[in-house]
Amino acid sequence: LRKAVQVAEANRLSSLRALSDLIGAERNAGNSRNAVAVANKRLQAARAYGRTGDIVAGEANVAFEEVWMGNLAAAERGVAEARRALADPSFQRWSGYQTLYRFYEANILRAEVALRIAEGRYADAERAARAGLQNRQWNLENRQAIAAFVPGFSDDSYDGLLILSLTQLGTVLQRQGRLVEAEAEYRRAFVTSLRIFGRDSTRVAALSLSLSGNMLEQRRFAEAQQLANVALATYDRLGIAQGSQFVAAGNVFAAVAALEAGDPASADAAIDRALAVFANDPGGRYLHVESRPIVLVSKISSGRASTVVASVERLLSERQRNFGDRAYETAQARGLLAAVRAATGRREEALNLFRGSVSILLQASRQSDDEDGSALRERVQRFLLESYIDLLSTLPATTGGDFDPAAEAFRVADAVRAQGVQRALAESAVRSGIRDPNLAALVRQEQDARKQIAAQFGLLSNILSAPAGQQDAAATTLLRTNIDALRSARASLRGEIERRFPDYVSLINPPPATVAEVQSQLRAGEALLSVYVGNSKSFVWAVPKSGPAAFAAVAAGDGDVARSVAQLRRALDPNAATLDDIPAFDVALAHRMHEQIVSPVQQGLAGADSLLVVPDKALGQIPFSLLVTRPVAAPTDARGGALFSGYAQVPFLAREKAVTQLPSVASLGALRRLPPGEASRKPFIGFGDPFFSAEQAAEGGTQVAQLATRGLQTRGLPLVRRNAPQTQSSASAELASLPRLSDTAEEVRSIALALKADPAADVFLGLQASEARVKGASLSDRKVVMFATHGLVPGDLNGLTQPALALTAPAIAGSDGDGLLTMDEVLGLRLNADWVVLSACNTATGDGAGAEAVSGLGRAFFYAGTRALLVTNWPVETTSARVLTTDLFARQAADPGLARAKAFQQAMLALIDGPGFVEGGRTVFSYAHPIFWAPFAVVGDGG
Repeated sequence: LRKAVQVAEANRLSSLRALSDLIGAERNAGNSRNAVAVANKRLQAARAYGRTGDIVAGEANVAFEEVWMGNLAAAERGVAEARRALADPSFQRWSGYQTLYRFYEANILRAEVALRIAEGRYADAERAARAGLQNRQWNLENRQAIAAFVPGFSDDSYDGLLILSLTQLGTVLQRQGRLVEAEAEYRRAFVTSLRIFGRDSTRVAALSLSLSGNMLEQRRFAEAQQLANVALATYDRLGIAQGSQFVAAGNVFAAVAALEAGDPASADAAIDRALAVFANDPGGRYLHVESRPIVLVSKISSGRASTVVASVERLLSERQRNFGDRAYETAQARGLLAAVRAATGRREEALNLFRGSVSILLQASRQSDDEDGSALRERVQRFLLESYIDLLSTLPATTGGDFDPAAEAFRVADAVRAQGVQRALAESAVRSGIRDPNLAALVRQEQDARKQIAAQFGLLSNILSAPAGQQDAAATTLLRTNIDALRSARASLRGEIERRFPDYVSLINPPPATVAEVQSQLRAGEALLSVYVGNSKSFVWAVPKSGPAAFAAVAAGDGDVARSVAQLRRALDPNAATLDDIPAFDVALAHRMHEQIVSPVQQGLAGADSLLVVPDKALGQIPFSLLVTRPVAAPTDARGGALFSGYAQVPFLAREKAVTQLPSVASLGALRRLPPGEASRKPFIGFGDPFFSAEQAAEGGTQVAQLATRGLQTRGLPLVRRNAPQTQSSASAELASLPRLSDTAEEVRSIALALKADPAADVFLGLQASEARVKGASLSDRKVVMFATHGLVPGDLNGLTQPALALTAPAIAGSDGDGLLTMDEVLGLRLNADWVVLSACNTATGDGAGAEAVSGLGRAFFYAGTRALLVTNWPVETTSARVLTTDLFARQAADPGLARAKAFQQAMLALIDGPGFVEGGRTVFSYAHPIFWAPFAVVGDGG
């Protein structure tokens, strides 16, 4: 291209085009200073030729390239100069002005979008990106008219500019965390590129990588790997490999996906391929591969820590020099060195390095996005903190002084375990507008500051990773000054939020709880069991009311735990048409899991009859009540006995302890600080059996009547269970695709009756179970609030990006809204409830989103003002569910001093030991099988 510029200098049009091509090539090669120089040369040539349109484009090009140099002030001046040239009166009098105005303005908007992204002003960037896209579309539609004034501009060029605008809009949306919207724009660009340029195109390959990065952010790792492989195959067909940063990036994306899939060997192989791209370029190898934290994590995870020692030491040295010793980025590099030292047997040195970095890693106020994006950064942080916990588990109970390894590991585990839920809640809290307008304003300012820090720090990191000759010292100094000022402003805002709104902070970003804090919050007879599931092993803590915490490492990692849970759930969430189809519950596996998870820390649970459990990952999909405490043979029914009656003899944990689940350890303190509700509150309000389609509304109550009158006469009788949404594999899923839950109407009525509520004023079914009715109801004076409807996870419906409860479709209810009570909207409710009942959740999604959704919804309801939730882990059998929930609330109504967890335990045991399903004076089947009594779990404060 440099030679082409020399050849083309004699021809104005050819020269300008050759220079434009060279600008992009220099930038993509990492030569930002060269790109700025070429852009200025093109601008000077345009001025010499005297065409105002070329000058407008030239100023915009210079501004765009100055952004990549970090010279934001110069970029701002360039945008202003381009707009001034475009508004020149003599230019406006030109005959082609009206035709070409949008053509030239699109160039300015391209530079403005890049500038606003670099500043972290994403709302302004989005407005500019959408305006630029409209201009590109207009240009494409009017290209014949434009050709009269800009000869030789090919159709491919118009399409290419449109694709760039779509990609730029996708980038803006992704930076705002609007990942599904960003995906849509990237896919539009991808499809357009494929149609125009064919599959063997660098544009198609680059967009495959953009989509792969988007899938990583959405944690859709299989798709991310597939798209990375599409890009790599395209580059391979084109003969592009050696020295290509894009090929290296594709292999890194594939490695991340393999890491998340629990396949470190494949991840390591992908990293080796990325390294091979720069086999003859040590500088490029370090810049594009070896200095990336996720690459170092992959190498350490695969047992090759000794091969990255030099890279990690170099990275730490560079970050100390560039960012200072207390920066998050430096702490991250120090943590990587600690992990290397631990993996190579230098444990004491590793412990000192970890202790010098972990406190910074855990301080959310110091975190800044780097070029890898949040999903990759979180993956690195999780690895580092898990490595630290693993190291602590190998240390003796005391290491001298006042350092307690078990207590330190307990604190760190609670912080890392809740990362995903806290991120979702933080985003929801900002979107919801929150209940207090003063808090909302402060939170928005704090979030804006965080985005600006993230954007400008990412730009600074990119600049500092370039060769010294391509950097601008003045620009980097100014960037550092801006970042420091923003950090100070953000720290002040966070301090003000923490001082004035401690409840908000405890929900969004609670500080990790310590063992001593937990013990001060526990009541007599309670103990807390906390589990952290790591990649290769797990860690368990038992914290009694007094005395030392018990701590143990467990030889079962993420995959092992997930397989065990899936095996247990085969008998709990089966695809069974009749009772005879229900598989036997694996009591031997339930006992092994008890021995694996609970028994190693049994000394910390001695004397406690109430157990507060903080599960992790797949363990959030089962209640610990169904673990089996002693070895027992597979249960059999006595001769002539009812089906499933043998399970009444199984020593389930439910017989020994009342079990409550917590979304995090830190949530216990926030819940225990809530004052008791007023006795004057009304007992109940319930919403159930919503209509999701016109057909369901027309059907009305007939299905309920049929279920109520159907006889249950044989062991081959149909199993009546609530249908869970089966939409995640659908190409299109709308609210109308959800199955109706007609049996929930009777459950809502039964609980209302048990609590002596007024069915006419407190029960809202069918058309009345609408979003508008929920938001308009007085919920703050109710002891129990019930939602008998589908609990949805992101992806269940088109465009659903957060947990939600499904309510009657607005078109059927004749009201506004979308028929969904989202986590955003839950945060804005005003409650003062002892219970919120969610009776149709299902935690078993393949990617763990179900358990995270329950955790996120739970914490949102806690912030809204409830003390506990009653939720389901799988679709319930309708009759036993009604018996269990009605009995639970009848017990609490009869004895207001009875703790929630105790009332729930008593109701479960009564179901196990009770008569079961009785018809004609005889028990048709027993409810002792866990499928009937174990789907519900108490989440929150069980006291």
